[in-house]
Amino acid sequence: MKTFSAKPHEVERKWYVIDAKGKVLGQVAVEAARLLRGKHKPTFTTHVDTGDFVVVINADQVVLTGAKEHAKIYTRFSGYVGGQKVETPRMVRERRPILLVERAVYGMLPKTRLGKAQYSKLKVYAGESHPHEAQQPVPHTVR
Repeated sequence: MKTFSAKPHEVERKWYVIDAKGKVLGQVAVEAARLLRGKHKPTFTTHVDTGDFVVVINADQVVLTGAKEHAKIYTRFSGYVGGQKVETPRMVRERRPILLVERAVYGMLPKTRLGKAQYSKLKVYAGESHPHEAQQPVPHTVR
């Protein structure tokens, strides 16, 4: 039996739409990361980008369980004295709601050139509409 290894030019890419309305953030991010990496395909190869395009709509209506809306903290540091910024998901949702989904999915992808290529196939929108109807995306359900 020979080991199969996918070639980058042989990969067929599909488009999927995930509706995040009323869904848990982590579950939406897991499904999106799985589709972006290509782990749902039998031709999955770790060192080749075999993933598909993912469009997440209604990202502003994603749900966080428990007290995470108030208790969870996103921290970043500018490098300057006093440059630490701290935000809760509620503050992030008011400022830029798509950032919640983008950060969650980014955390589940590899931090390499391959991971950045996979992340670039993620399209997140706060509302119901998106400009990717020409690609005929298939709806994908999140459990």
